[in-house]
Amino acid sequence: MDRWQAMRIFVKVAETGSFAESARSLHMSAPAVTRAVAGLEETIGTRLFVRTTRSVKLTEGGARYFEDCRRILNEISEAEAAAAGSYAKPSGTLTVTAPLMFGQLHVLPIVTEYLDAYPTMAGKTLFVDRSVNIVEEGIDVAIRIGNLPDSGLMAIKVGTVRRVICGAPSYLAEKGIPIEPGDLKSHRIVASTSAWASPEWRFAGDERVTIQPVLQCNTNAAAISTAISGWGLTRVLHYQIGQALLDGSLKIVLSDYEEPPLPIYVIYPEGRHVPAKVRAFTDMAVARLRENRLLN
Repeated sequence: MDRWQAMRIFVKVAETGSFAESARSLHMSAPAVTRAVAGLEETIGTRLFVRTTRSVKLTEGGARYFEDCRRILNEISEAEAAAAGSYAKPSGTLTVTAPLMFGQLHVLPIVTEYLDAYPTMAGKTLFVDRSVNIVEEGIDVAIRIGNLPDSGLMAIKVGTVRRVICGAPSYLAEKGIPIEPGDLKSHRIVASTSAWASPEWRFAGDERVTIQPVLQCNTNAAAISTAISGWGLTRVLHYQIGQALLDGSLKIVLSDYEEPPLPIYVIYPEGRHVPAKVRAFTDMAVARLRENRLLN
């Protein structure tokens, strides 16, 4: 077995933590995977894994070798793709991730427009309210809301979103409009337990109010629909209630006390060669999101 294939098998075992699972994924027999890793260990002269009956873990040297192998294999894949022309013309499958509601409202229309523009392409979306490791999970492009940690990723800012408190006109007419953050203690609060949720609501000037919600919903959509019904106030991201603001079913309160808005980024893995499918989608996504009035 050549060194490249042995490295590929080693990386898969390191990623899955299982010889058997790696064998299934690579369509190989478990003994063949075991022999490949053993041969690699013999060739380089060090143990790569600590094996027990229940787990397979990298040794310290194995962890360093894993990072080098993954980088080398990525470079080989890039070189092969460049030679095959995939860096010149969009091809294959594009996988995009974004926060759940943002993805459904603002990213999915861009994905379908992209697929219409490139009919030979296929698309996959992963809309979830968690931080996705785009390298480990095979994501081509991600849309993120919030400040980004330092990483080896390209990031293009495309807009901002506000955290806003809102209620239906009928509720505000009956219960009154809160004038300052402390007034929220006398209002009926509907809270979401999804991303961005916290019992402590922060405001400009580092003012904080601990909220005791009467109702907790596990999705933003449920909290928003409850607020639209006139039952109470809720706090969400501005883009999530764009239509409700336009048709007047919700109104924002305490806007003078809002924290600075959160940035929105389009991000993708940095490399010497960016596939044409990523370049084309990124260009389209940046343009469409920057045109969106709800995000600026």
